[in-house]
Amino acid sequence: MTSPYSQPRPDEVARVTSEAAELLEVLWGRASTAPVSASQIRVLFILEHSDGINLRMLAEALGSTPPSTSRLCDRLQAVGFVERAPSTSSRRELRLHLSRRGRSYLAELRARREAALQSVLEQMPVAKRTALLEGLEAFCAAASAEIHEGDEAADARSA
Repeated sequence: MTSPYSQPRPDEVARVTSEAAELLEVLWGRASTAPVSASQIRVLFILEHSDGINLRMLAEALGSTPPSTSRLCDRLQAVGFVERAPSTSSRRELRLHLSRRGRSYLAELRARREAALQSVLEQMPVAKRTALLEGLEAFCAAASAEIHEGDEAADARSA
C-alpha cells in the first residue's frame, strides 16, 4: 500500500483495481441466481442497450460465433428472457429483444448486487467512501472515453 504522501503508480492502482474487480465478481456471484449464467447475463445487458440487434452483431459484441450465440439465445428464450422477431428489412434475419421478464430479471439482479455492495460499503469510513466514489467516477469517465476511442478507431478501419 502506498503512503498518503506518495503518488500511486498506475501499476499499483491497476493491481488493486484488479483485486477489487475479482472481489466484486465474488459478491455479484453470490447475488446472482439461476437460471442465468454469466455469459447469458452479458447477452441480457447487451440486448438491454442494443434492442433489436441481430444475431451476427450480438456474436461480434460477445466475441463469439453465431452458432454459440444462437444457443445462448435459445436458452434465454426458453426461460422467457429473450424474444426473437423477424426483421422488417429482411425476412431471413431475426431481431433479438429483451422481454419484459428479462428486464424484470435484470432489475432484480441489479438490486441484489447493489444490496451486496451496500453491506460492504457501510463498513467503510465515510471519507474513504467519498474518495472511492470520486475515484470510480473518474475511472468510469476515463474508461468510457477509451472505449469510445477504440470503437471509433475500429469503425474507421472497417470503413
